[in-house]
Amino acid sequence: MIELVEVSPRDGLQNEPTILSTDDKTSLIKRAEAAGVRRIEVASFVNPRLVPQMADAEAVIAALPPRPGVVRIGLVLNLRGAERALATAIDELGAVCAATDAFGKANQGKPSQATVEETCAILALAQQNGRRAQATIAVAFGCPFEGAVDPARVVGIARTLAAAGVREIAIADTIGVARPAEVARLTALVAAAIKPLPVRVHLHDTRGMGVANVMAAAEAGAHTIDAAIGGTGGCPFAPGAAGNVASEGVAYALGPEVAVDLDALLDAAFWLNERLGRTMVSPLMRAKTKAAADAGADR
Repeated sequence: MIELVEVSPRDGLQNEPTILSTDDKTSLIKRAEAAGVRRIEVASFVNPRLVPQMADAEAVIAALPPRPGVVRIGLVLNLRGAERALATAIDELGAVCAATDAFGKANQGKPSQATVEETCAILALAQQNGRRAQATIAVAFGCPFEGAVDPARVVGIARTLAAAGVREIAIADTIGVARPAEVARLTALVAAAIKPLPVRVHLHDTRGMGVANVMAAAEAGAHTIDAAIGGTGGCPFAPGAAGNVASEGVAYALGPEVAVDLDALLDAAFWLNERLGRTMVSPLMRAKTKAAADAGADR
């Protein structure tokens, strides 16, 4: 089985011009849970002046009733964010480090190695407080400022994080430049380097390769895939980053390998489009719209 991590409430919303209310965010999370998703990135604890879409992180978590079997993740970029997260009922911290100096400075104000060191400190803090923690290596396949990234650099960071006691490591195609063969290669390299820890893959669909890259990652040993309802998303600190690979596309491509309700995800995608005032649709949303129109024409 492949696990789906729903990231629309965080990565999906953080770059949208429309800022959803706390009620709408919690409704989105509940829709994902109703569709069968059991790990959800619900918020990020970042500077609200820089990412106003995430200014109500604490309020979102406080508004969510406990749900047995569901893990809610809060993204943190530094120790201050981790301390904010630990003051809430969040289940799991998701730390981020950068594979390049330029992206580290743009995203976190620090070069790559400093982001790795801070991630290790966040992992230790989470452990001290009895919380789960995982980490993502951003721009693992390519950087908007430095271009191609040496796979050896990513593998080296992964080994450092594994030694620090992380529960899972994600490699992120932050700007959507990877090809399936590259995704398969790096996934296999990282999986071998950190075994038996699981590998998660975070993909963007900038060049239309999102679902193909999902399949390549799964075949190469990835246990978990990040995806966003409706293909929402983008990074405010990564020029050119498009939306995440769509959850409904991942669910369709993987079929019974991912235990979620495709129709419920599609319903959530149309609802989210309406709330955000978006007209962009994922291929599965387009197919459902056409099928409904064809059915109406047949009556």
